[in-house]
Amino acid sequence: MRILHTMLRVGNLERSIDFYTGVLGMRLLRQSDYPDGRFTLAFIGYGEESETAVLELTHNWDTERYDLGNGYGHIAIEVKDAYQACEEVKKRGGKVTREAGPMKHGTTVIAFVEDPDGYKIEFIQRKPVSGAPD
Repeated sequence: MRILHTMLRVGNLERSIDFYTGVLGMRLLRQSDYPDGRFTLAFIGYGEESETAVLELTHNWDTERYDLGNGYGHIAIEVKDAYQACEEVKKRGGKVTREAGPMKHGTTVIAFVEDPDGYKIEFIQRKPVSGAPD
């Protein structure tokens, strides 16, 4: 067994695809319209669905916005350098909600950014493996 995808409901599909591809560097893997159900599914990610977990963006045509509720946490993305990743997000027009730095009560370097619908994405800086090149 493996995780295939995580689904997020989005209010504006093109804006969300632009964020995940243009700001976070993912690729649009596939997109399908379902006119009878009045929704579109777009799958995005850093690798192929057959090899890695991806995000499914669900756009219900008649819904412009969602209440995120208080149960949702965040999507975590490993990055080489969280400080540099935050600068790239800002350069590309994205919103950094917590600048890179050590997490509370720990040493792992993290940061948070927010997508156009308010979903949180955590950057976790990759820890160097001793003896391995960067």
